[in-house]
Amino acid sequence: MIILQLQDVARHFGADVLFSHVQMEIQDKSRIALVGRNGAGKSTLLKIIAGETRPDEGEVIKRKDLTIGYLEQNTGLHSQKTIYQEMLEPFSPLIQKEKELRRLENEMAEVSGEELTRLMQQYDQLQHQFQEENGYAYESEIRSVLHGFQFYESDFDTPISDLSGGQKTRLALAKMLLTCPDLLILDEPTNHLDIETLRWLENYLQGYVGALLIVSHDRYFLDKVVNEVYELEFGQCKHYVGNYTQYTIEKETQLLSQQKQYEKQQQEIKKMETFIQKNMARASTTKRAQSRQKQLEKMDRIVAPTANTESVRLHFPIDQPSGNVVLQTEDLAIGYETPLAKNIQMDIRKQEAIAIVGPNGIGKSTLLKTIMKQIPSLAGTIHFGTNVEIGYYDQEQASLHPKKTVLQELWDEHPLTNEKDIRTVLASVLFKGEDIKKTVAQLSGGEKARLLLAKLAMQKENFLILDEPTNHLDLDSKEVLEDALIHYEGTLLFVSHDRYFINRIATKIIELTPEGSILYHGDYDYYEEKKAEEEEKKSLLKEEEQKEEIISSTKAQYLSSKEEQKERRKLQRAVDALEEKMEELEQKITQIQEEMCLPEYQNDSYALNQMHETVAQLEEEYEQAAEEWEEKALLLEE
Repeated sequence: MIILQLQDVARHFGADVLFSHVQMEIQDKSRIALVGRNGAGKSTLLKIIAGETRPDEGEVIKRKDLTIGYLEQNTGLHSQKTIYQEMLEPFSPLIQKEKELRRLENEMAEVSGEELTRLMQQYDQLQHQFQEENGYAYESEIRSVLHGFQFYESDFDTPISDLSGGQKTRLALAKMLLTCPDLLILDEPTNHLDIETLRWLENYLQGYVGALLIVSHDRYFLDKVVNEVYELEFGQCKHYVGNYTQYTIEKETQLLSQQKQYEKQQQEIKKMETFIQKNMARASTTKRAQSRQKQLEKMDRIVAPTANTESVRLHFPIDQPSGNVVLQTEDLAIGYETPLAKNIQMDIRKQEAIAIVGPNGIGKSTLLKTIMKQIPSLAGTIHFGTNVEIGYYDQEQASLHPKKTVLQELWDEHPLTNEKDIRTVLASVLFKGEDIKKTVAQLSGGEKARLLLAKLAMQKENFLILDEPTNHLDLDSKEVLEDALIHYEGTLLFVSHDRYFINRIATKIIELTPEGSILYHGDYDYYEEKKAEEEEKKSLLKEEEQKEEIISSTKAQYLSSKEEQKERRKLQRAVDALEEKMEELEQKITQIQEEMCLPEYQNDSYALNQMHETVAQLEEEYEQAAEEWEEKALLLEE
């Protein structure tokens, strides 16, 4: 079902057109990414869809009862309440119903007869509504979402005013998810989230009951969450089916096809123009030339594929190769007064690309600064190999001089290079004309990032150490940087939260923990797979330990004859209760499976999916009950 449509929507700024003729359809279960270069108008279009501003042309058609939640980029939650009090707000109607249920319970305890019957009917109706609206689970849902954003019970009473900017941004997103609007619009929701939280958010949004419209520079996140892409480019909006990677493949295929068609038609046009030019003046061939002229005039000309002349161009050459050993660390400890991480072992070889991952605050940037000798190590050794020349990208952009111009930043470091070559390098990262006269202090974060990459490219070092190099870059610039690093002949060591970037670049992953470093031989997908395996093993081991503890504890209890009969009766009751529960679950599963075979559900994929999910959940409960029954029955037998 369509819940929102854009019809020929346009936004003007004076005589300039930001975008026009935008068409979009959002279904009730849509998972949409809106992509485009910085400045293309993505955030402006989101505001129009959210109803915060009106389009200059066209219209936005919404379902009458549609609820929309819109979270702007870097929006923080501002409140005088505590974290938990603020998260209760979306459930105010449920909390009122809960209070009303308690009131009715008190009244029913004091009346009888017809009045009691009337109150019971009212209570039953309200209780049914409360249950239908998930009233018995809203507090559990609050805890689950807060835990996902790394707010735990110890944080619940913290006033929101005491939180950092990043924490307030995460909390704003948490509250929006709990509000659960029909259409959830998120502008860069992955900012300020570490990889663990991103994983949780991806899983949560995959099961979100409403529609999603997302702007994000996190391509891995988009691949996991969306199945449609709208691209805003050159003032036009184009629709693609599939996730982000599928969109890039389809776009490239379309551009190649369009280019071939364009080139073929241009060849035909050139032949016709040549023929007309040679034969128009000859009496014997004038009519044929005039005929070709008319054909040429009537021809539907294919527009040349729009090449974005404003794309960044990057290349990282090296002056000389390093030796096979590039960097080795042994028992390295990093931090300031106390270690953030210790026992860090690294053995980096020529032409490897190593990504460092780990939770926020573990010391990833600190490790790079320690290797660069900007801060001292707390213990251990750092050894560089032969002919290693280091280029360093600092995410804080501290190596740039605020008072220097863009031109001076490069030229001062390469005074023997002529100005024309310096300007060419700057043009390759989109600094042209008067832009090169801007001071560094006047540049945006994205412009500073491009300038740093230009400086790095000119240094020609064979070992690049990069700290969050994709921060501030738009999607196109990220892809250009990735392509340049893939073809780089030196060695890479980098920190990044961009999992798509890690996946394309890394040949190995080093996970940083407080106790040390763990090496994974593969890309990010391989790392995720191995982490999942490790978590599963830990879970199984924990279960085994818990079972052993239960059995051991039970045996110890049986040593006491006074407690033996009491424990036997307790176990017997538990076994009986579990048998009843298993029988009840079997009946429910059978009932739903029979319903799924009814004709009225055969074409209702949504209802069937819901039933499948319910059956899966019941089967999981049955398995858990069966395992517990087996355990209790074994103890009873012993």
